[in-house]
Amino acid sequence: MENPQITFDQLPAYVYQLGCKFDQLLALLQSQAAPSPPAPEQWFTIEQLSDYLPGKPAITTIYGKVQRREIPFTRKGKRLAFRRAEIDQWLISGRVQTSAEISAKAEQYI
Repeated sequence: MENPQITFDQLPAYVYQLGCKFDQLLALLQSQAAPSPPAPEQWFTIEQLSDYLPGKPAITTIYGKVQRREIPFTRKGKRLAFRRAEIDQWLISGRVQTSAEISAKAEQYI
C-alpha cells in the first residue's frame, strides 16, 4: 500500500475515510465476536434413535440393549429417552482397536 503525500487541505477527507473504515472494521469484529448461544441438548425417542444409529437397528434390538444396560438411556416415567451426547460417546467407545494399537499397548505394558 502506497503512502501518498497528503496536503493540509486533504487531511480532513483522509481522516473521515479512516473513521469510516474503522467503523466498518469495528462492526465486522463485533458481528463475529458475538457468542452464539449453546446448542440445546438433543434427546432422542427410541424411534429417533433407531434412525440415528448406524445400521438403523430395529426398535426391539434397542429395547434388548436397554434391558441388558448396554446403551446409555434415561427413563422418564414409562418412556425411554436417549441423550445424543451420551449416544455419540457410547458409539465412539465401542471402537475396535487396530492391531498396531494393540501392539503398542502391549509394548507399553511390558
